[in-house]
Amino acid sequence: MNVHTAVSRGRYAPLMLTYATKKKKSNDVISHRQSSLEISTMAESESKKVIKLVPEYLLKKRKAYQAIKATQAKLALLEKRKVSKGKPLKFKRLEDFLKDSHRRHRDDTRIRRTEHRPPAPLPPTKNRLAFAVRIREIKGVSPKVMKVIQMLRLRKIFSGAFVKINKTSVAMMKMVEPYVAWGFPNLKSVRELILKRGQTRIGRRRVPLTDNTFIEQHMGKHSIICLEDLIHEIYSVGRSFRAANNFLLPFKLSVARHAAKDKAGILKDLGNPGFRGTDINSIIRQLN
Repeated sequence: MNVHTAVSRGRYAPLMLTYATKKKKSNDVISHRQSSLEISTMAESESKKVIKLVPEYLLKKRKAYQAIKATQAKLALLEKRKVSKGKPLKFKRLEDFLKDSHRRHRDDTRIRRTEHRPPAPLPPTKNRLAFAVRIREIKGVSPKVMKVIQMLRLRKIFSGAFVKINKTSVAMMKMVEPYVAWGFPNLKSVRELILKRGQTRIGRRRVPLTDNTFIEQHMGKHSIICLEDLIHEIYSVGRSFRAANNFLLPFKLSVARHAAKDKAGILKDLGNPGFRGTDINSIIRQLN
């Protein structure tokens, strides 16, 4: 190193130091800006990754599922409370007990009197088929009356069934006379009842009689293969009447909605229970 170079370096040393310091600061600023830019870029990319749009149909589906689960939980809680509480108590007024007792006593007295009377004469041989329909409530009746009601399959009000006329069935009708209207249906009434309300039971299900193949499958051994055969067997009280009648469920007759509210009015229109002869056809048309 010569003298001139050493002198020049000694002269410009402070300037070089200042320049180096400024350059270092500028490099630090640039690196800081780059790092901050990288951080902001990473934050933006992370925010883009986090904020993800969900389709509207999926949100609706989730909301509906949550509502269903909430309803199920509420119902389960109510059912649990119901089971824990046990069956609700049913209160019965003293008047109801007295009314049931009077009705039971009246039935027993009436049955006892009929036992001492001569049996009612059988109707003409041409009338071998009867139709019975219950038009009165049976709460508190005598056990004997209840047993006959069950044998006739008239457990519900406005339910009806066909009955073969003989000495035993006439005596049964006399026993339930205050609660059941019965008489002799014509072919038109029998046909309308079976076509409109004819049902049978398969397992625990009530199945309407709309398919002749189904009827043949279950009643073919009795030579009944269609609805017309079933109607003929019932109306003519043939050999297989019992099987055909048992195949039919009791007819669930009904009244119009506006008439159901006026219970006294509909009972007045139906008339008194007991033997009605051919007038039973008008009752069938009212309730069918």
